[in-house]
Amino acid sequence: MRYAETGFQLEVDLSKGSIDKVETDPRDTALFLGGNGVNGKLLFDRFSPGADPWSPDNLLIFGNGLLNGTCVPGANRVSVDTIAPVNGLMGHSLMGGFFGPEMKMAGYDRIVVRGEAPDLVYLAIHNDKVEIRDARHLRGRGMVDTQRLIQEELNDKRAWVAAIGPAGENRVIMASIDCGNSSAARTVGPVMGAKKLKAIAVRGTKDINLAHPAELWEMCSRLRKELDANPNVGDWMATDEDDSFHHNNFAWGNARVRRKTFWSDSLEERWRNLKHDHMNRWTGCWNCPKACHNLIQWPNRRRFSYKCYGKDTYHMAAFQELDFTYEILPVAMDLGFDSYSTPQVIAFALELLDAGILTEKDFPGMPTDVRQRFYYLLQKIAFREGIGDVLAHGISGAAAIIGKGAEKFDHNTVKKFEQLPIKLGKLNPAYFLMIATGEDMAITQIEGSFPQDPITDPELKEEFIKKWIAVPDKKFHEWFRQWVKRDQLPDEAMVEIVDWNECMHYLDDSLGLCGFVSSFRGQFGGTTGYHVWNMPQIITHALGVEFDKDRLWECFQRNRSLIRALNNRLGLRR
Repeated sequence: MRYAETGFQLEVDLSKGSIDKVETDPRDTALFLGGNGVNGKLLFDRFSPGADPWSPDNLLIFGNGLLNGTCVPGANRVSVDTIAPVNGLMGHSLMGGFFGPEMKMAGYDRIVVRGEAPDLVYLAIHNDKVEIRDARHLRGRGMVDTQRLIQEELNDKRAWVAAIGPAGENRVIMASIDCGNSSAARTVGPVMGAKKLKAIAVRGTKDINLAHPAELWEMCSRLRKELDANPNVGDWMATDEDDSFHHNNFAWGNARVRRKTFWSDSLEERWRNLKHDHMNRWTGCWNCPKACHNLIQWPNRRRFSYKCYGKDTYHMAAFQELDFTYEILPVAMDLGFDSYSTPQVIAFALELLDAGILTEKDFPGMPTDVRQRFYYLLQKIAFREGIGDVLAHGISGAAAIIGKGAEKFDHNTVKKFEQLPIKLGKLNPAYFLMIATGEDMAITQIEGSFPQDPITDPELKEEFIKKWIAVPDKKFHEWFRQWVKRDQLPDEAMVEIVDWNECMHYLDDSLGLCGFVSSFRGQFGGTTGYHVWNMPQIITHALGVEFDKDRLWECFQRNRSLIRALNNRLGLRR
């Protein structure tokens, strides 16, 4: 009997119209755990170097974290991986919510999709019943209607539907895959569109076996209470109304303008009222005690949910205020856009217009009001009309096509993908090294365990260190104690910090744990949650196989080496 995992993956070839339930090799679990670890191995084994990421040969893999669907709180992340058309590297994304656990309870550790359907289809999964269904009637539909109509067709409102909108159908680089309040962005949406796969609907009712259920339940019950009680765990931006950090330090527009004195007490109060006057409630992901999603009902808009920095990106790109984000975000999300990169592409286009690189002829009929310009460009990009067909390639791709000096405005991308901390403009050496060497698509998939800035006050620094329980070794305490200037860290410290950051994320992405209860929270010091020292015991209780910190570290090193080898094999392009 397999524990914590089902032992099966669903293999779907859309070109052939074939569906196969395949037993998996338990050795892969022992070596790579699950999630992006096993996904990376599948891509390494099956994708030929030199093949076109847009081709039917590319894989789109929905890989469950090993602990998804169990009683482990916060374990719900499914890794969605592919070879990214934007740069030819492994494109890695995470989707929380309910899709992964539901897929596990349907009997599948992962869904592997290859090929290209003759026309638009969706995949319907209910335990062992799996069908490829016609989706031509869903063409051009947004996320909300697609999910609702599929649930009605299946006569099952409890089915979870991961879908693409028009942006994904039209292979827009910034397209995402959405399921309820959660999404998988960062390059996977356009691949789903290239395969003409509109959605995957999944419903599962099977049990998941655990090796030591009583022991795991006791441990997880305690952890759940600790997570629930600790205000430093979870997405702080869901509840903390002081967002001076982003607004005063991050760049507005594309990436050139900072407004260091923008935030004020009166602004914070006004935005707090704006939010709570239109918020229905907070919601969360499967089996997590933290409610990190703000559910907003804005006038004349469909109800929508957001989390993290997504609440800032549109109004900061347009030099507006929070009401503009609440106004445009539900429209953009329904079209199937990633809320991180899309506003930057629009701001980039308007900067080129201001600079004379693009002209009014490139934007026929565009309104003069900046808010309406954002709506105009959303539609153009989603349906690849006019200039939108160029901007659909993302900032780097569009800059290369436009030329005439547009490349000078492509200044916040690495690996041809936007990197948010560059917009922050104050990278410390460890973060610089992570951006330069990390294999994941975005820095936000690597950072988080070590603070971004030193603490200069000696008493506050010692208080922070005293409560900083996340560190796997006391040497990190000492390095932080000695750290005075942000741009100065010893070489040894920098390398070890990067290793620790990457370790936590690779383990989270393999096990299915949300970074907000694990890898991303170490930077805030006195946090409880998942750390290297309690993960082995959880895995041991779940799998019935003895794990210790050394073995866990070996899994991390193996996963990182595998994905690095995959990118090198593909012809690494930064």
